[in-house]
Amino acid sequence: MPYSGLAEFISTLENNGELTRIRNFVDPVLEIAEITDRITKNNGKALLFENNGTRFPLLINAFGSEKRMALALGKNMISDAAENISGFLRDITGNNPGLCGKLRILPELFKMSRFLPSEKRKKGSCQQIIIREPDLGILPVLKCWPHDGGRFITLPMVHTAHPVTGKTNVGMYRMQIFDKVTTGMHWQRHKTGASHYEAWKKTGMKMPVTVTLGGDPVYTYCATAPLPENISEYILAGFLRKSRIKLVKCITNDLYIPEDADIVIEGYVDPAEPLATEGPFGDHTGFYSLPDLYPVFHVTCITHSENAVYPATIVGIPPQEDAWLAKTTSAIFLPPMKLAVQPEIDDIHLPDAGVAHNLTIVRINKSYPGQGMKVINSLSGAGQMMFSKYIIVVSGDVDIRNYRDLTKHVIKHTNLQSDIVFTHGPLDVLDHSSGRFSFGGKAGIDATVKLPEEIVNTNECESVKVKRRDPLSGSHLPVRNFNADLTLEGIGVAILAVDTSEDPDPVSYIVSALKKENHQDLPELILVVDHTVDIYDYFMVTWQALGNTDPVRDHYIISHRTIMLDATIKLTKSGKFQGKWPNVVCSDPGTIEHVDEMWDKLGLGSFLTSPSLKAGKLLRKGKASVEL
Repeated sequence: MPYSGLAEFISTLENNGELTRIRNFVDPVLEIAEITDRITKNNGKALLFENNGTRFPLLINAFGSEKRMALALGKNMISDAAENISGFLRDITGNNPGLCGKLRILPELFKMSRFLPSEKRKKGSCQQIIIREPDLGILPVLKCWPHDGGRFITLPMVHTAHPVTGKTNVGMYRMQIFDKVTTGMHWQRHKTGASHYEAWKKTGMKMPVTVTLGGDPVYTYCATAPLPENISEYILAGFLRKSRIKLVKCITNDLYIPEDADIVIEGYVDPAEPLATEGPFGDHTGFYSLPDLYPVFHVTCITHSENAVYPATIVGIPPQEDAWLAKTTSAIFLPPMKLAVQPEIDDIHLPDAGVAHNLTIVRINKSYPGQGMKVINSLSGAGQMMFSKYIIVVSGDVDIRNYRDLTKHVIKHTNLQSDIVFTHGPLDVLDHSSGRFSFGGKAGIDATVKLPEEIVNTNECESVKVKRRDPLSGSHLPVRNFNADLTLEGIGVAILAVDTSEDPDPVSYIVSALKKENHQDLPELILVVDHTVDIYDYFMVTWQALGNTDPVRDHYIISHRTIMLDATIKLTKSGKFQGKWPNVVCSDPGTIEHVDEMWDKLGLGSFLTSPSLKAGKLLRKGKASVEL
């Protein structure tokens, strides 16, 4: 059943034991983010900050668990939504030969037509209060991290329309508050909003834009979903809800928005106006995205419902709330991907440490040689998958969410000479590792069980042997520390920690030295990280390795069976990396101390230490970007 705004969703969360109300004052500047970071990383509840200095309660972490994500979609489980889509696709794409077969699918198509959005002439509940002299200061907009460029609206649903085709889009793009009536509009170059902006630029006219906040939580999810450019997000919302979404016309422009939105910010972007500097912003990669030029959004009107709630989220070092949005997308969009692109796909997993685009794990039902590479090549150009930095394809019954078993499988079934393909292509604009904006190296790894035609040599499928000693002990390498514990479990991975501030280029020496070692004693994968990384925290190591590497530039083949990956900061005195390197996202000591002091008064249960105390060890000299 649809929710008529966030207040109704909040009641559902509370009735299911999934919400904590915080009645004491908490500042939207840094404090709410610090509290939320502690809660999200400890699998805590949704939070409602009722006293934040404005009239609007602030809801955060509302999507931060499988149960809450399912409740947001009106389902018992996320998998129910995937099954709805699978069932519909089966009905309309099954064996329907001849006219009679085609006629049998008409009832299903008719049902689908019931979920198309409708436009109302009357005003909606989102327009119960109309503010024609707007001031964004009435909203409890967060400043999340100490080096953010300002306060950011973090869960906006940005409505635009193409000036020629009239096709609409609802996207989620962060918005930095510049003043009472202007914000930045973070339209990344690959997004539909940016495409609409370029089209409006050719008309010489101002571009109408309307931002909605809240409403039925299914809208927020659909605004993040990777839909084809000309498919309305409200069609997906209606299908998931099994109810037509009702839209109303804005007060100051001709766009249509959900009648049950909590808050509406109307306005325009003038394509003839110079771009403005936006950022820095502590981003979902766990690093700051650095300042860049983006369009300016001008506010002409704010409307809201009488019981409006302001929704927000924070991003930063994973895992965060957005990981559950990504998990939901993987589940819901696997059926159409299997149908339209890769029928052999059995499962897809985006590990939290890969922050959506850095690592994609795929398991397939394999039936012929070369099928693993076929899947890698196809996925590399499939919608949002084009941003994937590492794609690993496996087959068999391996659990792709059991990372120890998965790593064993990948090592056992990967031949360095034949099973890894390196290439270049588009990257997420937030990727900092390549040194080239939104373009860099990629790697596809075919770790499927090999058929006879694919086996290059007799050692390829040889079982991994358990190493009974540290394979790098005794090596004279410029390392601060190393961890070879996994090799004792039969997992051929070792982690080296180096200090690039003392030696600007230790990797070249390590590569040369390792090539002189007894190759049979070396593990199959050697990861080199900075000395500030906790090399016994495998989640942190993985996150750093995926974020800090360009797969083409940073891999080294040590021997026919050993590969090394350089996951260190590349901005060193060697001068090899040209560009800026972002710092990791952490709270400042003053905010941490203040939240510690107020914790017992917040009603959040047992004291939780700040995740930034550990992550702060990764910080380098500088603010949002690293300084040498």
